Amino acid sequence: MNKIIECVPNFSEGRDMNIIKQITDAIESVEGIKLLNVDPGKATNRTVVTFVGDENKVVEAAYLAISKAAELIDMRKHKGEHPRFGATDVCPFIPIANATMEDCIACAKKLGDRVGKDLKIPVYLYEYAASAPHRINLANIRAGEYEGIAQKIKTKDWKPDYGAAAFNAKSGNIAIGARDFLVAYNVNLNTTSTRRANSVAFDVREQGRKVKNELGVEIIQPGACKNVKGIGWYIAEYGVAQVSMNLTNINITPVHVAFDECVTSSHNRGMRVTGSELIGLMPLKAILDAGKYFLLKQNRSTGVSEDELIKIAVKSMGLDELTPFEPCKRIIEYMLEDEGFFPLLNMNLRKFADETASESPAPGGGSIAAYMGALGISLGTMVANLSSHKKGWDDRWKEFSNYAEDGQKIKDELLKLVDEDTRAFNRIMDAFALPKSSDTEKAVRKEAIQEATKQAIEVPFRVMELSLKSFDVIKAMAETGNPNSVSDAGVGALCARSAVYGAWLNVKINASSFSDKRYTARKLAKGKELLDKAKEMERKVLAIVERKISS
Repeated sequence: MNKIIECVPNFSEGRDMNIIKQITDAIESVEGIKLLNVDPGKATNRTVVTFVGDENKVVEAAYLAISKAAELIDMRKHKGEHPRFGATDVCPFIPIANATMEDCIACAKKLGDRVGKDLKIPVYLYEYAASAPHRINLANIRAGEYEGIAQKIKTKDWKPDYGAAAFNAKSGNIAIGARDFLVAYNVNLNTTSTRRANSVAFDVREQGRKVKNELGVEIIQPGACKNVKGIGWYIAEYGVAQVSMNLTNINITPVHVAFDECVTSSHNRGMRVTGSELIGLMPLKAILDAGKYFLLKQNRSTGVSEDELIKIAVKSMGLDELTPFEPCKRIIEYMLEDEGFFPLLNMNLRKFADETASESPAPGGGSIAAYMGALGISLGTMVANLSSHKKGWDDRWKEFSNYAEDGQKIKDELLKLVDEDTRAFNRIMDAFALPKSSDTEKAVRKEAIQEATKQAIEVPFRVMELSLKSFDVIKAMAETGNPNSVSDAGVGALCARSAVYGAWLNVKINASSFSDKRYTARKLAKGKELLDKAKEMERKVLAIVERKISS
């Protein structure tokens, strides 16, 4: 898999959609670049653009975008609520998949050198790419904003990393850097006062505020949240004041924690949070963690689907107050997901059944085994969720929530294997279709067939492992779950055992044509062990079910 690096340039134009479109067209002109999000703001007069690609393509696309912005945006005429000092104000690179921070630093330096030389725009490196400690923090580099560049750029401390130390009146400066994933996030208040919004921002952000101690000496009083930068502003477009935050490490301060700190601060100051707004994109984990956080506060099961967790997070934080929140356009993993990668999973029940019944050999027994496994653990998870909300069992909700959460993880992985099994079969067919005229071609074809066959063994074997693991949840729910749903646990057990057995048949048939007999011997021995355990677990669960139904 190629390296995936994210680039999030911020342009000092949020009102003229023609200019914004020309900039994004320049980005999309680079083959292999995927434009994920374009987020213009009228009040801030700023547009945040997010795109991804490999290390060479993101640099090329960023350069074209910066060049187009320099052509179209005149900073001498720019006004907006957001701090800024250049037509392209910032341009960070972020590692997403198979990429390191060192890769992103290299991108920043390569782009900075080109922008300084070719576009004559002064460049400052920041965050992980910074050339000096005082340049790590973007706020230090941008202090004084566009209006202060002419004097600041002449000083020894603020000589650009690339480009001449001369004021570019039209384009200003640019900060290019490498950083961790940053979530830009605004919390809405029921006030129009920038000063009051700032008071909340100072309570929350790590930098806090300046205060005088008992000796009259000015000191910094830290805010509540580490790795959070924030200011207050008024957005005329919406008629509300906001606490505008950058969360620079959501592992330390997650989005939901920053939100709740704003809720606490605003309440203490006589205000109320009415909702919030995501700028750009966020990782899936961030919003799922938020959904779980708010469910836990209600003593409710967190073992629900991704869709339900996202819905809870959106409603709890009011992410849809100002504009609709569309997960497919706001969550980075969903944006990167190939829409055609899970064709079976995205079918409705009838179409999936029709496709299985058609003359095509796939989807076949392997995909169906994975789906049976998903259905089995889904039933066990359902019983867990019903039990967590059962009247009179309030003190046991966390116990059942844990089972439900385990079940959801198994279900999600099994569902992905429905399509993966069909892909494994198709790889074998593709390998057999390779040319075999020469000895070299025959060798390549043989190796491809064996590699595809090994994958066709591994996928159903994983289905066996997961479906057997699902008995941990199913058996517990048969024993201790809501007695009114014990039959559902029984059906879940039947599905799980059938999934293990069905996948076992696929392991055996593919193992018969694999050349590495030591490998297949190990797999078959382990597979037989998994099958025997599944049969025994099914027997135990059904005995429990029959006993409870008959009593």
